[in-house]
Amino acid sequence: MNPAWSVVVFTTAAGAGQGVVLALLWAQWVGASLATGTLRSALAVALVLQALGLAASFLHLGHPQRAWRAVLMWRTSWLSREVIVLPMFMAATGAWLWHGAPLGLVSECLMFALALLLWYCTAMIYACLRFVQEWAHGLTRMHFIFTGAASGAVVALAVVALAGEAAAVRALALWAAALLLVAWAVRVAMLRRNAALKPRSTSQSATGLPQAKLVQQHMGMTGGSFNTREFFHGASRLALSRVRWALHGLAYGLPLVCVLAGLYMGALWPWLLGCLSLVPGLLAERWLFFAQARHPQNVYYQLVS
Repeated sequence: MNPAWSVVVFTTAAGAGQGVVLALLWAQWVGASLATGTLRSALAVALVLQALGLAASFLHLGHPQRAWRAVLMWRTSWLSREVIVLPMFMAATGAWLWHGAPLGLVSECLMFALALLLWYCTAMIYACLRFVQEWAHGLTRMHFIFTGAASGAVVALAVVALAGEAAAVRALALWAAALLLVAWAVRVAMLRRNAALKPRSTSQSATGLPQAKLVQQHMGMTGGSFNTREFFHGASRLALSRVRWALHGLAYGLPLVCVLAGLYMGALWPWLLGCLSLVPGLLAERWLFFAQARHPQNVYYQLVS
């Protein structure tokens, strides 16, 4: 696929915003209460990330003024369900920000459930496409949940560390480290699985010709088209390899090292560095998630793709 950067930014920013809220809930559940100012600062960051993701989602719409129609197909479309759940979660985050104090158990469980539901809806937009083998499996759902939760935990950790809340910092550091390890393991499993895939579509099935050996001589047109632009990224294998290394190093490896180093050293800068590394790391990771998906139509346009 040729991923639109608006989709990349939306899925990473909104997912991290959900992860910040989840980290704050975790801090409350383990008894690491936060001061009102710190809690509101972290919730404000979460709301900004969610709003940034929502704003980015409008950039890949042909007619943004018709975006409200996306909710009409909620019975069958995971995209429609995501469009419904995201504003609900943003409203809940805003309500908690306005309240500025720990919530009751029922409200906390509702926030937790909304975060999981939103990740699930986002992941199912891609996991439900059975003809895209790289997405149509359970690891896609796990990836969105754990990567979003891990990135949000690192962001929340940086905010709380800046406020100097020692008890909450330790709790969030352990939470972030555990989530980063799980998210990294899930992503590695996805990469290994996708590398071993054998395409179900062949030149025979793509063209409908029965011959055992087909050699495509040209793509049937003299120039590019929507099919050749939107379904293949055009990056070289070397570029993909570099993105993969950036994924491991900046999205998972460096943040994990920084979280553990900050926990050991008691210093602020490792947690801030880990948070900063997420920006290029998550963008590289999510771009590769979309770029690695091989659409069956590329079998027919193989001389271009």
